[in-house]
Amino acid sequence: MHVNVEICLIPIGVGVSVSPYIATCQRILDAAGLHPQMHAYGTNVEGDWDTVMAAVKACHEAVHGQGAPRIHTSLKLGTRIDRPQTLGDKVQSVRSQLER
Repeated sequence: MHVNVEICLIPIGVGVSVSPYIATCQRILDAAGLHPQMHAYGTNVEGDWDTVMAAVKACHEAVHGQGAPRIHTSLKLGTRIDRPQTLGDKVQSVRSQLER
């Protein structure tokens, strides 16, 4: 099943800057072939359900491996079975409405 996901992973107990941990996750998501689209408060990815969930697990394992004692992650998941829809399709749909 194809899934569109927004991931917000927050390592806890590592100090103020979390960019090294987020960079680790970006590398994992990219290596999984998910083409992460990072934004200010999270990352969007799309792909096969099992691939995405395995990458999220790998992110947790890697960030714990970097010394983060706790991690809080929120996921927003979207699936549909009536037709294929990419993250780009969703954005373009709204842009089309704005152009009217």
